[in-house]
Amino acid sequence: MTKGKKTTRTSKRKGTGRVNSGAENDKALREHLAKVLTWGEAHADWKQALGGLAPSQRGIRPAGSPYSAWELLEHARISQEDILDFSTNSHYVQRNWPAEYWPKTVAPPDDAAWEKSLKEFAKDTQAMVKLIEDSRTDLFAKIPHGTGQTILRQALLLADHNAYHLGQFVLVRRLLGTWDKS
Repeated sequence: MTKGKKTTRTSKRKGTGRVNSGAENDKALREHLAKVLTWGEAHADWKQALGGLAPSQRGIRPAGSPYSAWELLEHARISQEDILDFSTNSHYVQRNWPAEYWPKTVAPPDDAAWEKSLKEFAKDTQAMVKLIEDSRTDLFAKIPHGTGQTILRQALLLADHNAYHLGQFVLVRRLLGTWDKS
C-alpha cells in the first residue's frame, strides 16, 4: 500500500436482480435458524462430540478444564430446556443462577442418567426447531412474559450457547485423549 493513498475494498458481487418476497425470506430465515441448531458443517456436532465417550470418562475433569463431560452435557441440556420453557410457557419461572443451571455432581449418577440427558437434549433441540419452523410462530413478536425477548432472539441465544459449550465439550474430549480428529 502506498503511503498517503487510501484504498477501498469493493464487492465484485452483483445482485441477482431478483427481489424475494416476504414469505420467501421468512421461509429461508426459518430454515437457516433450524439448521444452525442442528448442523455440524464447520465443526463437530453434538452427536459426534458425544459419541463413543466411555462411561468411565464422563465424570472426569481433565487437567486444564473446570468441567467434566457430564457437567457440560447436563448444563447444555438444562439451559436449553430453560430457553425453550421461557419461549413457550406463559407461566415460566426463572431458575436460580448458577445453582439450577449446572448439575450437582461431576459425574452422572449412572449410565441411565447420561442416556436420559442425551435424549432430553435431542428432544428439546427438536422442539425448538419445530417452534422455529412453524409459520404460525412470529419470530419477531415480543414474548409476552419477557422483557423484550423474541423467539428469534431465543433461537440465536440457544445456537450461541450450544456452540460455545460444544466447543468446550470437544476440548474436554481432547484433554482426556478420547477425541478422534478424523
